Order: sequence, then C-alpha cells, then structure tokens
Amino acid sequence: MTPPQPHPHHHHHAPVYFGRAFAIGIGLNIAYVAAEAVYGLLANSLALLADAGHNFGDVLSLAMAWLAATLARKGPSERYTYGLRGSSILAALSNGALLLVVTGGIAWAAILRLMHPEPSAGTTVIGVALAGVAVNGLTAAMFASGRKDDLNIRGAFLHMASDALVALGVAAAGGLILLTGWVWVDPAVSLIIGAIIVAGTWSLMRESLDLALQAVPGGVDRAAVLRYLEALPGVSEVHDLHIWGMSTTETALTAHLVRPGAEIDDALLHRACAELETRFAVHHATLQIETGAEAHPCVLAPDGVI
Repeated sequence: MTPPQPHPHHHHHAPVYFGRAFAIGIGLNIAYVAAEAVYGLLANSLALLADAGHNFGDVLSLAMAWLAATLARKGPSERYTYGLRGSSILAALSNGALLLVVTGGIAWAAILRLMHPEPSAGTTVIGVALAGVAVNGLTAAMFASGRKDDLNIRGAFLHMASDALVALGVAAAGGLILLTGWVWVDPAVSLIIGAIIVAGTWSLMRESLDLALQAVPGGVDRAAVLRYLEALPGVSEVHDLHIWGMSTTETALTAHLVRPGAEIDDALLHRACAELETRFAVHHATLQIETGAEAHPCVLAPDGVI
C-alpha cells in the first residue's frame, strides 16, 4: 500500500516547466534555419545546408520536447492512471531517432560532394555560421539550469550547445576555403558535423531507450534500494522489486515486504516512502506487506517471475 505523502516537499521533484524557453528557442531556430538554407543554396555550401538540416531536426526535437513537457503536466484520468508522464520518454526516444536519420542524410550528401567537389562562397558561410553561434548559444543558455533534472531538457541543452560549436566549425571551414581554395573542406566539415551529432546523440538515445523499456533509471542503485528495504524493522524478505521511470524526471517503485507476524504499520510505510525519495529519488513507491504464511505463498516471490 502507498501511504499519504508525508511532507509538503514531496512535490519538489516536479519538473520545472520551460514553456517560454521552448517558445523562444523554436522561434529563433526556425528563423535561422530558413536563413541558413537560403544562404546555403546561394553560396553552394553543403556545410551550411547540412547544418540547416541538423538545426531543422533540432527544431522538431524542441517542439516534441515542449509538447511532451506540456502533456506530462496533465493529471491522471480513468484510462491514463499515471497521467501522460510517459510522453516525455517517447519524445526523448523520437528525438534521438530523428537526429540519427538526419545525420545519415548529411553523411550521404557529404560523401557525394567529396566525390564531386564544387566551389562554395566562404564569406557567406562565415557570416551565416557566426549568426548560428549566437542563436544556438542563446537557446542553450535558456535550458542550462534544467539540464541535470530532465532528460528532455538535457537533450535540448546539448543539441543547442553542440549546434553552437558546430557552427564555429562551419565558420572555420569558410575561412579555410577563403585562405586555401580547398573545395573539399566544405563536405569534410559536413562529415565532422555528422560525427559530432552521433557522438552527442548516442548517450541520449541509449538512456531514452532504457527508460522506454522500463529499465532501472541510471541514477538509482537497485542493490542499495534492496538493502535498505531488507533492513526495515521486521522485514525478513523482499521480492518482486521493480524500479522504473514514469517519465524523464520521475521514478516509481513497487515491492513486496515479508514481515512475519506483523500487522499493517502505517508509520513504517510513511517513513519508508519518505526515505526512498530523499535517499534514492524514488518519487512514487508502492509497498505491499505480506506475512509469509506458507498456506498462501506469493506467486511473485521467486526471482525472475514477473
């Protein structure tokens, strides 16, 4: 059973809503993507077009993350008893997949351009790329404060920060083209951009996939949680322990506690749920008490049974 929430601070884990940051970031990046695509075509720069494609993917990512953050704030319903918190996990997973698809397109176009190099306007590349440093840097700064608490916010921050660094690389490529006339620099930088995107996206993709498969969240030590529950007064056994992410910010837990001869102890449950949150960041704990009577064994007791 789950006792009433013990302290007012039990709601401190609720994710901070970055609605204004999402709105401003999406608006700035849509305008920049449009300008970058136009100037990329005019300058015949694959690096600019590749970065525009990447930034457009990030606009979609920001939009999905914003939608998920909004849906996650909705309360439970008759059908969705946890509310729509899981939408944040789906958004994180979709964003990772989208970025990998965009990266594949960038890499393919760059390889074709390396095989058939074409000149590009270095001055235009430099100007547009430096504008990208400003836009992406500003957007990243708006998400900086929430990057440690929410996978979606961290994804938005990392995407924007990496975009700013990539834009610096594109500007450097434009300068090198002006100095040397090496037309292969443009597609080469595009391939480097693709490698940076994959490197930055892979860990987010893995974490969001783990959450989608209801793995124990990375910040929770399952063994330590088990030791804590086993050490509770009167507990002789703990089984059917499950820990998973309800969203990218909230963790749930269920477990059966065997307490031979004991009665329901609301004070113990009250304390256990409070300490599970403060010690392990488990926000929603459901604990079932059993006496371990041989006449009524729990069918979920053996390890490996679900």
